[in-house]
Amino acid sequence: MAEYGIKDLEVLTGIKAHTIRIWEKRYNLIAPSRTNTQIRKYTDEDLRELLTISILYNNLVKISKIADMKPSERYKKVLEFRTQTADNSGQKLILSLIDLDEISFKNIIQNSIDQIGLEATFTKVLIPFLDRIGVMYIVGTINPAQEHFISTLIRQKIISEIDKLPIPSSKESPILLYLPEHEWHELSLLFYQFILRKKGVYTLYFGQSLPYDSLIESVNFLKPKAILTSWLTATEEKFIIDYFKQLKNDIGSTSIIAGGYQINLHYSKICENINQIKSLEDLIANIS
Repeated sequence: MAEYGIKDLEVLTGIKAHTIRIWEKRYNLIAPSRTNTQIRKYTDEDLRELLTISILYNNLVKISKIADMKPSERYKKVLEFRTQTADNSGQKLILSLIDLDEISFKNIIQNSIDQIGLEATFTKVLIPFLDRIGVMYIVGTINPAQEHFISTLIRQKIISEIDKLPIPSSKESPILLYLPEHEWHELSLLFYQFILRKKGVYTLYFGQSLPYDSLIESVNFLKPKAILTSWLTATEEKFIIDYFKQLKNDIGSTSIIAGGYQINLHYSKICENINQIKSLEDLIANIS
């Protein structure tokens, strides 16, 4: 069983630490244990309870009424809200993760896409959700298998949305999307693929862990307008610097567009060889 500090719960539930303390004292909604130095410690069950309370409260159920409900009544009420609106999708997704409820997880994502589109769902719902998963992973709530399970569901949904888009008729000057040999985290790259295809840009998606020699051979053969990549996995700075310096030398005038945490972290050392993307606006500006 994982243990959380109050700041962990603030990140995961969206409820301010100050508010959590008030609800504990005034309504006795949860009763955390305390260390010898009186620091609050919360359990998985406390997290689940606060998530249900947060969803009900943000759907305009008064906190006094929530406090009068039994836990089973709160959870039953939450089920009514799970797929009604895109609001509180992050909390709903975490509940689905805790319960390993694939049907609920898919319904919540699809409902959000239907209401606000995949672009807004990715930036406003899925990215914050993945950040919260990072917190849960650090404190030991979920293991790599669970993280992979959820990432796969998200991956399947993005691919499904891409498949609904028409393949652009003009195949001149394509954009080549790939991940380097050490990189397997492709959710961001898939999202880039969706955005470009939606805007009618012809793309070639080479996916995860593309060998460097194959990349160069493909660039020489296809003559793309640009290559687009994403780097998330921790990598030595010297390797990143040398990689992009060599890549720029090998592909000449073809534009290199790159995003991801490692690119942001080392940008000052590689900026002369790449065009950085930190947002959708950056992506569109670079392609244009």
